[in-house]
Amino acid sequence: MTTFAPARPGPAVASLAEQIAQLPHLDMEQLWARWDALFDDRPAHHNRVYLESRIAYRLQERAFGGLSPSVRRRLESIGETGIVPRLSQREANGLLPGTLLTRVYDGIEHRVVTRGPNDFEYQGRRYRSLSAIARAITGTQWSGPAFFGIRTPRQGGKA
Repeated sequence: MTTFAPARPGPAVASLAEQIAQLPHLDMEQLWARWDALFDDRPAHHNRVYLESRIAYRLQERAFGGLSPSVRRRLESIGETGIVPRLSQREANGLLPGTLLTRVYDGIEHRVVTRGPNDFEYQGRRYRSLSAIARAITGTQWSGPAFFGIRTPRQGGKA
């Protein structure tokens, strides 16, 4: 990995954050030197913002690793076909880890925390779906997204 000296006095090797933060303060000659150290070829255009963003990405890629092969293939497929794959139900509902869902049922407030994909916590117990939690609460079969009121209008169903 190529490292660069920080713009101000300090240690010989700048942290990744410092390297990225100093990019807007470099003159074009210095910016091109960074580019040449990180890439084999120069781009056809000379847009400064583009150069800074690509250099910052490459520095992070070298520090933390690049895209996984499956993500790379998926993005390449989208680029080639122009077709964006259908979102998973979790993505469509926008349930990010830490999302708190509440529902009052039979006069009792029920709280569910989203932990990750297919990972929910209700009353200290982990569940793989909102439907399983809705079934535990009601004792009957329910669509979890409908029960918690997160089904989008175009999806229909009872709420």
